[in-house]
Parts: sequence; C-alpha cells; structure tokens
Amino acid sequence: MASKVIPWYKKKHVSQVKTDYAYHHTKHVSKQHTESKSSSKSVSQAQAQATEAMAEQAYTVPVFRQRTAEETEEYQRVSKNVGKGLAVIQEELHRMRIATKAQVESLEIQKEVKGMMRKRVDLLEEIPKLPDFLVALRPHTVWEKTPVKLFCTVEGNPRPIVKWYKDGVPVDPLSTPGKYKIENKYGVHSLIVSRCVVSDTAEYSAVATNQHGTATSKAKIIVKRPAGAGESCHLGLVPHLTEIHASKLDVSLLDRFPVSFGVEGNSIRLVCTMVVVPDLPNIPPIAQWYRDDKLLKPSKLVEMSVGGGAASLTLPHLAKDDEGLYTLRIFTKDGTAEHSAYLFVSDAAPSAPGAPGAPMSVKAYDINSDYVLVAWKPPNTVNEAPITGYFVDRCEAGTDTWVQCNDAPVKICKYPVHGLRVGHSYYFRVRAVNSSGISRPSRKSDKVTALDAAESERLQGTDEGVPSAPGHVVATRNTKSSVFVQWEAPKHLKHLMGYYIDGRVVGAKEWFACNHKPFKHTRFVVHGLIPGETYVFRVQAVNLFGLSEESQESSPIAVEPALATPSSPFGITMLSSDGSSITVAWKSPKHCGGSKVNAYYIDKRDADTLVWKEVNLNAVTERMCTVENLKEGTFYEFRVTAGNMAGVGLPSAASVPMKCEAWTMEEPGPAYDLSFSEVRSHSLVILWRAPIYTGASAVTGYFVDMAKKGSSEFVTVNQEAVSHRYLQVTGLEEGESYVFRVRAVNAHGVGKPSQLSEPVCAKAIPGTKEIVAGVDEETGDVFLSLEACEICETSKFVWSKNYKLISDCPRVAVTTKGRTSRLTFTNPDKDDLGKYSVIVTDTDGVSASHTLTEDALNTMLELSYAIRHPIVPLKHGLNYEVLEKGHVRFWLQAVKLSPSVSYRFIVNDKEVTSGEGQKISHDVATGIIQMTVDHFTRANEGTYTVQIHDGKAKTQSSLVLVGDVFKAALKEAEFQRKEHIRKQGPHFSEYLYFTVTEDCTVMLVCKVANVKKESTLHWYKDDEEIVPDTPPNVMSGSCALPLPLFSRKDHGVYKAVLSDDRGKDTSVFDISGKVFDDIINAIAQIAGASASELVLQCTPEGIRLQCYMNYYTEEMKTIWKHKENKIASSEKMRIGGTAEMAWMQICDPSDKEKGHYSMEISDGVKTHTRTFDLSGQAYTDAYEEYLRLKAAAFAEKNRGRVVGGLPDVVTIMEEKSLSLTCTVWGEPTPEVTWFKNEQEVASTEHTRVMFDGGKFASLVINKVTPEDSGKYSINVRNKYGGEFVEITVSVYRHGEKIPEPKLGQAKAAATTPVLPKSPAPPSKTPTPTPSKTQTPAPSMKSPTPASTPISKSPTPTPKSPTPPRSVKSPTPPRFMKSPTPPRK
Repeated sequence: MASKVIPWYKKKHVSQVKTDYAYHHTKHVSKQHTESKSSSKSVSQAQAQATEAMAEQAYTVPVFRQRTAEETEEYQRVSKNVGKGLAVIQEELHRMRIATKAQVESLEIQKEVKGMMRKRVDLLEEIPKLPDFLVALRPHTVWEKTPVKLFCTVEGNPRPIVKWYKDGVPVDPLSTPGKYKIENKYGVHSLIVSRCVVSDTAEYSAVATNQHGTATSKAKIIVKRPAGAGESCHLGLVPHLTEIHASKLDVSLLDRFPVSFGVEGNSIRLVCTMVVVPDLPNIPPIAQWYRDDKLLKPSKLVEMSVGGGAASLTLPHLAKDDEGLYTLRIFTKDGTAEHSAYLFVSDAAPSAPGAPGAPMSVKAYDINSDYVLVAWKPPNTVNEAPITGYFVDRCEAGTDTWVQCNDAPVKICKYPVHGLRVGHSYYFRVRAVNSSGISRPSRKSDKVTALDAAESERLQGTDEGVPSAPGHVVATRNTKSSVFVQWEAPKHLKHLMGYYIDGRVVGAKEWFACNHKPFKHTRFVVHGLIPGETYVFRVQAVNLFGLSEESQESSPIAVEPALATPSSPFGITMLSSDGSSITVAWKSPKHCGGSKVNAYYIDKRDADTLVWKEVNLNAVTERMCTVENLKEGTFYEFRVTAGNMAGVGLPSAASVPMKCEAWTMEEPGPAYDLSFSEVRSHSLVILWRAPIYTGASAVTGYFVDMAKKGSSEFVTVNQEAVSHRYLQVTGLEEGESYVFRVRAVNAHGVGKPSQLSEPVCAKAIPGTKEIVAGVDEETGDVFLSLEACEICETSKFVWSKNYKLISDCPRVAVTTKGRTSRLTFTNPDKDDLGKYSVIVTDTDGVSASHTLTEDALNTMLELSYAIRHPIVPLKHGLNYEVLEKGHVRFWLQAVKLSPSVSYRFIVNDKEVTSGEGQKISHDVATGIIQMTVDHFTRANEGTYTVQIHDGKAKTQSSLVLVGDVFKAALKEAEFQRKEHIRKQGPHFSEYLYFTVTEDCTVMLVCKVANVKKESTLHWYKDDEEIVPDTPPNVMSGSCALPLPLFSRKDHGVYKAVLSDDRGKDTSVFDISGKVFDDIINAIAQIAGASASELVLQCTPEGIRLQCYMNYYTEEMKTIWKHKENKIASSEKMRIGGTAEMAWMQICDPSDKEKGHYSMEISDGVKTHTRTFDLSGQAYTDAYEEYLRLKAAAFAEKNRGRVVGGLPDVVTIMEEKSLSLTCTVWGEPTPEVTWFKNEQEVASTEHTRVMFDGGKFASLVINKVTPEDSGKYSINVRNKYGGEFVEITVSVYRHGEKIPEPKLGQAKAAATTPVLPKSPAPPSKTPTPTPSKTQTPAPSMKSPTPASTPISKSPTPTPKSPTPPRSVKSPTPPRFMKSPTPPRK
C-alpha cells in the first residue's frame, strides 16, 4: 500500500487508501503507516517503501514445482494485477513529489513571516497600552455532555491579566475539579468547560486588567439536551463530587435506565450496562448512586452491585420516600461517566376507598431522654377528601408491636412524643386520616435512642399556617412523553417543604398526581404523558401545616418534543457508480428535533484532503443523491447534514472512502433504505427499496438475512426469493434485538448485500393498537381506522396497500383527526381486497396492518347498505295477544324510536284510527306501537299492517289473521271473556292438579279466589259426592282431597264444585290414561327413593326377597331380575306385594335359583335399583331354614287337634245327664284321653267314654251329682303332636241359684312334634304355635235337668284337612340378612 505525503497543515493526520488490487485480489496485503518529519525524508522513505512493495509482489516459481493448467492461469491473473498495482504506486509517487515540493515552499514562507512578527513585537513592547481584545469571545450553542471552549486574544502593555466569570461569579477550577480548565498560550486565553450540562447555560465573561485599565468581553453558552436525555441538570439536581477517585479504567455507558414508575410495596431495579477497558473481573469500576443530590449507601432498603458489565441499584420495598432523581456516577480514566433518570413512586391501593396516601419522610428532631419531636411530610391529595389529621405510632426496637401515640388525630405534620424510656430505642411511623378512612402507614423512621444529647437537630419553623399558593405556572415542550413545568415560588414560604404538581387532560374532570413526594425546586419534568395529548397543570406548596391552595392552571400544552435541529443522518452507503458519478443513500436522523426533516445537504471531499465541498446548494428532500462530475479512479468521502424548521443540524460522520469507477458486475447492486413496521413481540415486517444498479438483467427477487444483534451468523429468512420489496418475519424471540440485510437476485446470481439495518427489538410499543375495519354508522362508508398510541405535531399517517404507497387514488380517501386516521373506500368491491398497512411518521415506529378479506368485505357491505337505506329496526314484528276481558292487542316493538316517529295501522287495506272499540298508542322509551281491539269478533278477520316513519328510516310489518289462525285467536278471545265473567264470583285461581306427599298419599289440590265464608266446595267422583273426613276450608285459598293407598281403584273423573250466592265454578280432573301414569310415576319416584335394600325371608313354601318402602302398588313399574334376566311371575317365581313392601318368592328353590337378584322401580325418569346376592353361604343358610320351616309346617298340619264342639264352661243341675262331645282330627288317627282334675277318666256306667270312627270323641255322665263338678280336659295326640282342651263343669242343686259361669281357656299341648326321618335344625327365631280358636259357651234359656249342652258348630268339615281356625301364615317372619329396616 502506498503512503501519502502529509503537508504541514495536516500534521498527525494519516490517510489510508486501499487500491483495488490490494483490496480484492492479492492474498498478501502490505500495510505501512509512515509519518513525515521532513519533506526530503518523506520522499526518500516513500521511494524506499515503494521499491520494497514492488519487490514483495514479485513471484518466482520454484524449479522443483511444475504448474498445472489452473496454476498457470492463476499466475497470469496475479501477474496482471501486479502490473496494475505498480502503475497505481507510480502515480502515487508522482503526486507525493508534487506535494512535498509545495510543503517545502510553505515552510520557507512560514519562517519568513515569523521573523517579521518578532521584529514588530519588539517595537510594540516599548509603547504603554490599555488592554484590548483583538479577538473577542463568541457565543456557543452546544449539546449536553459535549465540551466547549471559549477563547479570546488580548493585547496591552504591560501584558494584561485575564480572569473568567460565569454570570458575574468568578470561575474557580479548584472548586469543581475536572470541570473547568483555564489556559494562556501565546496571548490566546481560553476557558474549557468539559462535559457541559444544561446548568452550564450562562453568560461568561473574560476581564483583562493591567495598570492602565480593564477590558471585558462577554459571550453566552447555551447547552441543549438531545431528545430523550435526562433532566437532572434541567432541575438543578446535579450531585456534587464527594471525592475524587483515580481510575485507570476506560468506562463507556451503553444501555441506560429510563424514567421509571413504581408502586409502594413493590420492588424496582435500575440497571446501566457498560463497557470497561480493560475488563478486570476483580477490579470493577467505582460507582456511586445518588438520589436527588444525596449519596446513597447500601442498606436493607438499597442494594447496589457493580460487575459483569453492569451497575445496578435495587430498591426491594418501594415507598414514596424513594421517589426522586437517581444518578449513577462511574469514575473513569478521563473523569466521570454519569446518567440520571427520575423514579416516580405512586401510592399503593388505599386501605379503604377514598382513603389518603401514606405520609413520608418521617424523622425525629429535638431528641431528649423522654421526649422526641416527630415530623413528616404530608401526602398529595388530588381527588381524595382533604386530610383531617394524622396518627403517630411508635415501636420499641427489638419488638414488632406498634403503639398509637395520640388518641385524637393531630392536624399539623409534627407531634411531640412523650413517655419514652431512657436508653431505649424507638421507630416511628405516621398514618393520615380523612373522612373516608385511614391511610397505609408510612415507612418507619430511622432508629432513635432516647438520651440526653448535647446537641441534636432542631426542627425549624415556627410560623403558623400553610404557605400561600404558588404563582404563575408555565408548561413548555420537552420530549414526546414529558413536559417541563415551571412556576413562581409563593410569596409567603413559611418554611416550605416542597411542591406537589398535578396534571389533567384537557376536557377531563379528574386530576392526577405528577409527583408523590414534595419537590424542592420550582421546575419539574412531568413524565409518562400520552404523546400528542393536551394537558394543564397546577402546583401546591407544602409545609408542616399542610398543603396550600392550588395555583392557577397553566395554559394547555400538547405533549410534543422541544423544537431543535435534527441530529445527524447516518449509514451513508454507495448504491451505484458509472465512473463519473456516485449514487449514495443515507438513513434519517434518529431525532427529528420536534419538526419534520425537510432538507438534506451533501458534502464531498477527496479522500486525501480535509476540505469539504458542497454538492447541492438547493436542499434534497429524498434520502438519496447522485453526485456528478467525479474523477474516475478517485476515492471520495461524503457527509450529510439534515435540516428542519429550527435550522440545520450537525453533519454526519464521514462515509468510508468510495472509489469512483464504473460498476460492470452482472449481479445487482445492494438494496437500500431498510425500514421496519408492525414490530410486535414475535414478528415484524421489513421493507426496502430496489437497487439502483440492476446488473446485467432485471432484478427478479430478494433474499432477507437475519442475525441477532452482536452476532455475525446470518440466517436466510426466506428460502425462495420474494419478488416484492417487503417480507413479514415471524418466529422472533420477544425482547431480542436483530439486524437484517437484503440481497437482490437477477438471472446472473445474487448481488451485494445491503448495508446492515439498525438493530430492531422484537417488542411492541406500549399501547400499540391494531387497524380496525368498520362501517360508519351515519354515512355507511366502509373504512379502516387506526388510533395511534403516540403522535407528534409533525406526524403523518402513511397508508399503503400491499406495502405500495397509496397516493391520490380515487378508490380511497384518507382523513386524519387527532390521533386517529381513517382510510375510507369510495366504492368498495373485490378490487379493494388486500393487505393494508399504515405507518405514523416521526414516532418510534407506530404502525399496523390489516388484511381485508372477501368475507369481511361482504359483511361490511351488507351493513353499509342497511345504513344507507335505513329501516327502523324491529325487535319484534307485528304480533297479537289476547288480554283479559277478551280484548285483543296488536303490537310490535322497534329497537329505538324517536319522539318524532309517525305510524299508521291498516286493516284490510283501510287505515284505522283510535276511536270507539279500538285504541292506538306508542311508547318511545320501549319502542312499542300497539292497537287494542275491545270486542274481537268474526268481522275482525283479515290482514293487519303497521307502517312506521322515523326520520329517514321507515319500515312496515304485517300480520295475516285468517283461517285457522283467526279461529284460534277468536276462540281464545271468547274464552278470556268467559273467564272474566267467571272471575266475578267465586272461582278457581288454579284448577285441580295432583301432588304426592312423602308417605305417597295422592292429593288433588285446587286454589280458590274471590270466596267468602258462605262459599262451599263439594267433591265428586264419577258424579257421586265424596265427603272427606275434614271439610274443605275455602277461606284458606287452597283445598285438597287426599287419595291414600292410590291404585287402579281410584280411576275416575273427579270434580270440585265451588259455589255461593254469586255463582259457581267447576274444576274437573280425569284420572285415567296419561294422568294415571303420571301419578303412578310420581308415587314411584318417592317410593323408589325410600326403598330399603332387599332382605331375605324364608317361608315353608320357599325363599322370599322383600323390599320395604313408603308405599307399594302393583301398578308401579317394578321389574325383578335374576342374573340380569327379567323374571316373569309363575308357579316357580311368584311376584307380589303389600302396601308396605314388594316381594318375590322362589318356590321349592334349587341350585338353579342361586345368583344375583335385583329389583328395579322406574318413575319414568329415573330407575331405582335394589340388589341381593343369593349365592354362597347366604343361599346355604336360607335353604336350610326353608327345609326346617317346611317340615314344621307339615307337622303342624297333621298333628292331633280338637276341631270343634266343646264349650269352655258347663253349668248343669244335678240328676241331669251331661254329654261332652267334640270332633277331633289327625293323620294318623290320634289317641283321645279324658281327664278330670288332671286324673284320667275311665269308662264306667256313670261315666262313659266313647270314640266313634276316629273322629267323634264323647264323655257322657249319667245323673250328675255335685261330686261331678270339676275341671275336665281332653288330650288328642298322634305322633306329630296333639292338643289339650279344658272344660269347667259346675253342678248345682235343685232350687239353688245358677252360679255365674267362669270361663276356662283352651290350652295347647306342650308336646314337641317329632319328625319321623330327619328333624329340621333348630330355628334361630322361635316359631310360636297359633292359638286355638275359642268356642263360646252355649247359652241356656232355663236350667232344665234333661238338657244337654250343644255347641254352635259341632259339625266338623271332613273334606278339608286344614282346620278352619288355622292362622293364614303361622310362621312369623325370619330374616336371614338383617331385621326389617325402619320406614323412611
């Protein structure tokens, strides 16, 4: 690489030029940097280097190596390029010789001028002279954090002494080390202000003094802040350097913490990332954090960390005390690096609605052994009720118990706390009170120890009352989301604590708090405002006694950035070159300065010179320019300056050197002007412009490459080239930053990649809204609308279709009002389908898109037609209803009616109006229009129509009332007329219906109305009157007829007749068909729910399964199943039941009947199922019990017994004959034995014992005597058992009074029956023997001696083996599973 000769006026400037040969082709690039000290040495050194460079490029093929065809071609190509390179070097050497000659001549002239100046100075030093400024100070306007230098030249004899002043105050460099630097060299006096801040804005003066007088020169320095910079200097809160820390680290801050917003009780972290050189993990840079102007120290409430490329401050438990301007100061090699931003802390949710916020800054003053004065700052009250007082709480250190110090709220912000114990430490907190409740407690104070202190901080301020209201409030533009507010201090301060600033959106009623901690200065930056919105502000002053009156409101101000010149454009890139011109493009300034950038100015220079030349005198509005009249083969640098209505900003940095040579490659040049829209959390749309240089053929498509910020690994987003100049990129990581580039494609290949885009973060702007498609409710226009989340005065809404700008297109019209822009379609159809997007200029990328589909368009067109051809929307069309008295109401209901609505009713093509027999009316509130016909008859059959006109809208609705529809309406009207007449007397308000009680009693219920005491109710079934046990009470309003044990017998037509002297009414209820089934189902529902589990009972006939319930009738749908197979009633399986249970009996069971049994009761909706498992041991036990009971029954059936014929008591006169005769039965024939007084009676002539035919047993006593009186008995017995019957015989003498008969009792024999073969097992439940039916004693009319007592039924029934007095079921229930469950 060739070196350049450096002229004397370019000392320490080195320019580096890369030849096309060295940059593109050679693998061996030689880089030398030379610095000339003299012209001859530069020339010789340059020649030596050129010779050396040429020698290095020589290429000798070794003898031992044979070249292939490809190697030979490579050698020829390199040799050709070496030749070109040598020619370039020779041209450079020629240019260097000419430059060296000019430099030598210039040095000679300079020496001569200096010599002449010395001679003149010597002459002037001899003449006395007052100080005079040859070069006066000139004003400067600079950006924040940039240095500024004021200089002047002073003459005078003797030489004057110069002192510097800032606003009349001497500048002392020692007071702020590193801030000011004063120099005096060769009569030029200078003041250097390093890293200017806004507070450095002032009038500076230089005062020159000697013994003959003084001279003064003044100039003003104005320091501006770029958009988005912090307001620390604006507010006068720049923290002073606490101490100087020497550092050898070079620190640059990168990502800085913004203005932040927190809530009481939450946490927040402020972070600044930085680059540290050198990065030594064990030696992090020294960092200091400040709140307002106070240095913070680490504590439980403040956590700090430095390292890992970041400095952070964490506030784990926010309180309003933490609000303020936070400044991070990093000590660096050249001084300090700083950043400031405000932290706002708002009130947490109140403890009660409307309660005030918590007080703050609780501090103890006048500390004594038993006394402390606690003071605090009051909270801001914006929309809450005024504060009426405060409660002060104390807590002894080491405990968690807070004790309220004052019983009644104290009205001022201080309170003396007494009763402290000496040596004990305390914390204090305060709660505010208003009419709505008590606030949350403040942050507790620092620990205070009750000791006698020789000196403690005293609370200042004895003036009573609140301060006066602040003066004039002025709000000015600051940034796109903040406003700078200034005000005049109150006339009466009264130990002011600070100010509260409130804001309000113009047009709104409620104010909001701008700060939550009193601010000391009379200027404040309000953050977090809506861009483009208009606000007013007010201020209140605060002291111990509370808040002052509000100041007057400021003038309304729109939230817009402060007007300034734009920042520098950047990203200058070369788009094409034809050998005499170069086309360049650049990117817009990052900050427009609050107004639209409307001008660009381009400068150029030869890469080897320092002199810039203007390219255009007239402003360029596009961000692209073709620079003409360039010299081919020369390298040029370009810079661009942007301008707006505030002026021209700073020029951009110089571009990289660009060589002016004709582009001949076949591939296209780079795309340019990459931009982004619709940036969301996981997607964005990238747009670009087509290359200026298309190559040998037209551009056919584009590839988009993407990489994460800081990475060089690019990924091609689209696998197939896209023909349009936009692409939606999806699959992004939220919060991640990406860079993009675009490569154009033509038939010959892929061209150069575009310049890298600026990093874009995949995160939507807060408050981002999407495009809304809709139809205008008034005009019916179809539109797309976007409400911007932020906007400024210069913002414009730029609409595109398929990302092609929509200019003056007759198909659409764009209107903008405030923050909303609307794209209206003039005549929408299928040609308007597509993707529409809008970009809001001069914002941080507010944009959105919407795809208009055919379905959506058709829906909106239908709605548009309805709006443009309005009709009165109806909730309900014309309808009718029959009212009481048989009146018929025709009505319709509109969604909305205006008071000016008009309408008319048309019946059978004739308009009808209100009059006799009909009434027409409407109600605007409900939208109802109605016509009531008093007497509806056959003449009213026909078509009814209502026509409505309401403004521009109209509609009509018709109702055809003919044929069957009319007949039904007429029938209903007549019925209602009759009903009205019926209800004039006693009547049924509810006709008969049925209910079922919990005990399954069916109740026929009716409700009556308009009754009196004389009214009566009669019940009938099938026209036969029913007289219930309890007469109906009509005065109760309800009457019921119970139907217990409901079954099929209750079929019939029931009727209730209500009557009195005013008339009667009848209600009929037919219990049959479906009604009967419904009643049975209702009974089944209750009975099924009350059904017990199946229980087992054995009988002599078999095994029985029983289910107890509230009520059972065979009409209920009951199904028995065995192993899921339905059981039909048969001789083997008998199904039956009683009123309290349902049963199923297995007769003569066998092993086939083992298994799972279930019973299902269906109520028409639900099936109630009960089950029993008759298998295993349960079946075995049941079967054995069945055999035992069967044997016992057989024995009971065949045992010996007295069938009948014997009396219990016999009274007889002596000398009469007594015959005791009875019939006996048994199988086999029983034996008969007679006893008297438990002694067996033998057959004699006096007493004869007879047993005829095995059936008739007799005892005959001839001529009875008193000795024959006694207790006689007969014992009838066979092998199965027997029976013992007693008879009392009384014999009285002639003439004696017949004694009263004393009845005896039949007594069963206690003989246990014996089975001949296999006896049954003993019963678990004893089986009692049924008692014998007793025969009454024969009645005797007179004591005739010859009479013989004869029983009433002495004749037996020989054909029936079962005695007539036998019990129907002699065996009591025996349960194998469980006893009978209780009734439900």
